[in-house]
Amino acid sequence: MFAVAAAQGRSGAAIAEALLKQGEKVRALVRTEAQAERWHKRHAEAVTLDLADTAALTKALTGVTGASLTLPPNPKADDVIADRVAFFEKVAAAVKAAKLQRVVFLSCIGAQHPSGTGATVALHRAEALLKSAAPVVTHLRAATFLERWGSQLMSALESGELKSAIPVHQKFLQVGAHDVGDAAARALLDVHKGVKVLELAGREPWSADDVAVAFAGLLERPVKAVAMTPDDAGDLLRAGGASDSAARLEAEWFHAHARGHISFAHPHGYAHGSTALYDALKPLMD
Repeated sequence: MFAVAAAQGRSGAAIAEALLKQGEKVRALVRTEAQAERWHKRHAEAVTLDLADTAALTKALTGVTGASLTLPPNPKADDVIADRVAFFEKVAAAVKAAKLQRVVFLSCIGAQHPSGTGATVALHRAEALLKSAAPVVTHLRAATFLERWGSQLMSALESGELKSAIPVHQKFLQVGAHDVGDAAARALLDVHKGVKVLELAGREPWSADDVAVAFAGLLERPVKAVAMTPDDAGDLLRAGGASDSAARLEAEWFHAHARGHISFAHPHGYAHGSTALYDALKPLMD
C-alpha cells in the first residue's frame, strides 16, 4: 500500500489514480470527510488529517510501503519560506517516526538552487530535510505546473486576456498533473538506494501564446496572451489576497526565470510526459 499526501489536489489525485490503475492499494491523505468519500468510492483507504499534525501523519504513514509527499503553498504567510520550512520539518519528523522506507517528494524545477528562486527555495530546503528521513528518497522535480494558468481562467473568460510575465512567444518547460501522477507512481514502485533526483517536463515546451490558443478552444472564445512584468505578477498575486512575502517571491521567481535560473540541474537528461497541451489544460474546466 502507498500513501498519497494531498490527494484532494490535482497532482495528488493524479498520483493516487495512477497507482490504482496499476493495481496498487492506496491510502489517500486528505483534509475533509467529503474528499475522503471520493476515495472510498474508488475503493481506496482515506485518512482525514492536517499534514502539519505530526502524530496524525505518523499514524497515517505507518505500515505503508511508501508515500508521495508534497509541500502545499501558503501564500498568506507573513514569511512564506520560514512558514513552509517549519511545516515540512513536521512532515519529515513524521516520516522518521513512521520508519517509512520509501518516499517520493513532489518538488520542482530549480530546486537545486539554495536561493534566488522565489518560493522554490522552500522546496530546496524540504529536499534537504528528507535526505536523512528515509532510506529511499526520490525528488521528483517537475517543470512549471500548467495548472498555474488556472488562476487566470475566469479573467481569460471575461477579458479574453491571459497575462504572462514570461515573454508570450517564449516556449519554456511546463508539465501537467496527469504526467506528474504517472511519473510519481513509477518512482514509488522503483526500488533503489539513497537519494535520487528525477526531472520531468511535458511532451514539449509551450509558450503563453500556445496556452492562450488552448484556452480559446476550451472556452470557445478568443484569448490573447499579453505581457506583464515580474513585479506585475507579484502585484496580481497580492491583489488575490496573498501576503507581501508571497508577492515578492512571485516576482523573484519570474526574475530568476528571465535570467535562466529556473532550469533543470541536468538540462539534457530529464524525462518527458506524453500529454498534449489541450488535454493537460482541459481538467481546469471542471
